[in-house]
Amino acid sequence: MTSCQDRVVHELRTLMDRGIAAEHLGAAISAAIAPWVSHDALRLVGTSPATGLGQGSFSFWHQYERELAATLLVHRRTHGDPCRPSSLARRQVPVAVAGADEGARRAFAACGASCELRLLLRDSRGVWGLLGLVRAHDARPFTGDDLHRATLLGPALVTVLRRYVTAGPLAPTMDALPAGVIVVGPDHTIRTVTPQAQAWLDRLRCPDRHGKHAWLADTFVTALAMDAGEHVRSADGARPLICAPAARYGRWLAVEGQALDEEGTGDVAVVIQSAAGGLMLPSFCDWYAITPRERRVLDLLCRGAAPKQIARLLGLSAHTVNDHLKAVFRKTGAAGRDELMAAFTT
Repeated sequence: MTSCQDRVVHELRTLMDRGIAAEHLGAAISAAIAPWVSHDALRLVGTSPATGLGQGSFSFWHQYERELAATLLVHRRTHGDPCRPSSLARRQVPVAVAGADEGARRAFAACGASCELRLLLRDSRGVWGLLGLVRAHDARPFTGDDLHRATLLGPALVTVLRRYVTAGPLAPTMDALPAGVIVVGPDHTIRTVTPQAQAWLDRLRCPDRHGKHAWLADTFVTALAMDAGEHVRSADGARPLICAPAARYGRWLAVEGQALDEEGTGDVAVVIQSAAGGLMLPSFCDWYAITPRERRVLDLLCRGAAPKQIARLLGLSAHTVNDHLKAVFRKTGAAGRDELMAAFTT
């Protein structure tokens, strides 16, 4: 590891300790990476192994323009995208450059860009996100060396994402809203938004106080609707369910896309709702590194079982159950059962 790489990795792993606001993290991450892999725009998308490949649960952006995101979405709809996360996941080294074919080059050029380096962030536990680095139209293309250098930052970027989630509030800091529904038409435009869904969309834009990326909510909904249609038509389609952490939105929430026809070519309903109990448990356990045995105890605790009942149901001693609970308290920072359960039931 070179001294430059050492500095970049150290900077990435200590970003959360500096208390940078979420809206400025994209710029901070970009600045840390730039000495190692130069770029003009960045997006870092976080997900969890339980959520799987798809649009991601939260993201950080820097200098990434709405026009580019929209153009790439249109290009994906009409021509496909060989560098999607599901495609990268099949590679031994999950990194590639989007923009190699003529159509993609024109799409990038129309927005003043040349290409995008995409790195799937994964480890032995699964996929944690995606890094996208864009270079301007007049910059040199990414090289094989750039791709290799980017992959070396993968573990540090996973650390950034995990620290961001686990540094957030354990219990919700925002009141729950009623579930809302957004209907996206076959032309991939938003046709209907219920008042409840509009309230959710307004909240999703709240973390970006300066409004630089207020457009992300609509783009996210459209992309999720596309995933829902593809999920029906192809086994390779991304699972259209997102479970997003309280660190980003003040409480855990779930967003699901469901095609309203059997062919996946018509309207799609996107449902936004608070996530609690079993709906958030898989992702919660991923982010907080809860082991399978600890998860079994936590699952029963969420269902209302007392520790003695859990011991009986799982065939464990009360001492072992308490040890598992102590491990969960330590990992989550919860002072006890009441504080831990507030994360799942409030």
